[in-house]
Amino acid sequence: MIIVLSIVIGYAVYLFIVNLQQILELWRINRKCAQNLSMVNGPPSLPLIGSAHLFKWHPYDFTFQMEHWAQKYMFGRAKYGEIAAKNNEVDGIMLLWIGPVPIVFLGISECIRPVLESNTNISKPSQYDKMSEWIGTGLLTSTHEKWFHRRKMLTPTFHFSIIQDYFPIFARHADVLVEAVEAHIDGDFFDGFPYFKRCTLDIICVFNKILSNLPETAMGIQVNAQLGHNNEYVHAVKRISEVVWNHMKFPWLWIKPIWYLTGLGFEFDRNVKLTNDFVRKVIQERKKLLKEEDEASQRKRKAFLDLLLTIQKEKGTLSDEDIREEVDTFMFEGHDTTSSGIGFTILWLGFYPECQKKLHKELDEVFGFATDQTPTMDDIKKCHYLEKCIKESLRMFPSVPLIARRLSEDVTIDHPSGQKIVLPAGLAACISPIAAARDPRAYPDPDTFNPDNFDIDAISGRDPYAYIPFSAGPRNCIGQKFAILEEKTVLSRFFRKYEVESLQTEENLRPIPELILRPYNGIRIKIKRREAADYVVL
Repeated sequence: MIIVLSIVIGYAVYLFIVNLQQILELWRINRKCAQNLSMVNGPPSLPLIGSAHLFKWHPYDFTFQMEHWAQKYMFGRAKYGEIAAKNNEVDGIMLLWIGPVPIVFLGISECIRPVLESNTNISKPSQYDKMSEWIGTGLLTSTHEKWFHRRKMLTPTFHFSIIQDYFPIFARHADVLVEAVEAHIDGDFFDGFPYFKRCTLDIICVFNKILSNLPETAMGIQVNAQLGHNNEYVHAVKRISEVVWNHMKFPWLWIKPIWYLTGLGFEFDRNVKLTNDFVRKVIQERKKLLKEEDEASQRKRKAFLDLLLTIQKEKGTLSDEDIREEVDTFMFEGHDTTSSGIGFTILWLGFYPECQKKLHKELDEVFGFATDQTPTMDDIKKCHYLEKCIKESLRMFPSVPLIARRLSEDVTIDHPSGQKIVLPAGLAACISPIAAARDPRAYPDPDTFNPDNFDIDAISGRDPYAYIPFSAGPRNCIGQKFAILEEKTVLSRFFRKYEVESLQTEENLRPIPELILRPYNGIRIKIKRREAADYVVL
């Protein structure tokens, strides 16, 4: 017993010494928070564990809990906008302690703007450390000089003229999606979300043993997930997201022995290895094929992975692991966020048949009776109401529910109440796109789906930081044009052929805020084939 106790005490002393600098920094931040943020509300907390003892384990219950806290402490009301609508008093800020770590949540544009528009406060907080173990320090998780260099290097690959080259890929896999769900026509409600995830994964980068001579996907490879291949990658990403989210919430999981004793650590390692091995294999296969293609011919279009490999070959500035980080990042962000955007847009249009009719009318005017007609870029550009529907869906349920920063310097917020609030350097700031987009000062009826919120007149009179599904400022989403074009292409094809009815229940409307916002109970829909009599052609 004495030996065991000695080992435990010795290990505790060792951890204290090794982490002394971090402990002192945390003490400094906590002291500053006590001085600067005494007026900021938040849920009850205890020493060392903060409010974590109150957290609900089940993600559905945790979502309700966070909504309740946001309403009570961030806005001081029963519903979003109640106080603001009456007397323009909006708090929009909440202090939450997760273990001994303070995190400030920001939910209105006045609080959000000073953080996101800063060129200095671009670092990710320690809560992203597990993400880095998975996807490395690519564009999503890197900071300082590495982030600036990677952003500058990758920005040209997302120029709209290059993105347009991927348009035939979007259209081809949209056709596969439409055919894949045909078995459910005139049937009962089914979960469409797995279909949407496989479609977006096929588009972004799916691997097949037979490689084509031209890049079939954004990575230059194909796997045909919609046909049932390589779905283990989809499942692995889903479990990693769930496990990482739990690691962020519960501070006892930060202790490595507990992390592994729960089994979550081993599951995380296993799934990370699966996804990383998959991506490394993709890179090596593409590298071989690219060499053969370079010897055979010069192609006009280069896939994202091809561009990285070309930079490696010509400049020598990227290692294989550097490329793996960016490909892993792009695959995760590129398929998970767009599948969420597509799924929730279909869900909302199924709830609002009058909006769906307006969309059908627009699509009929653009495409006519030809449901199988291959769309062109000009066709997609004409789908203005469809784009408004997508943007309104992203307002209601943004694909990325939280945007986090570790403040490198103090940030002063000019609060609407007239107070100046100073967020101390070192503090983790979490920005809520959902809360920002429910501000009644920006949206007259914020809890109602209304694509007219994105009429030109409505946009021009609104604070741009009240709509941030792709973040904002210097660290905004590099692939947002890619995502919107992909979603417009897939959704235009889907609604040209189908009418949709959503299963409207409380659970169905409840998204789960993990790394990417996902539906708790799937995207439960019924589909009906549109007949010629349904078409409206002027």
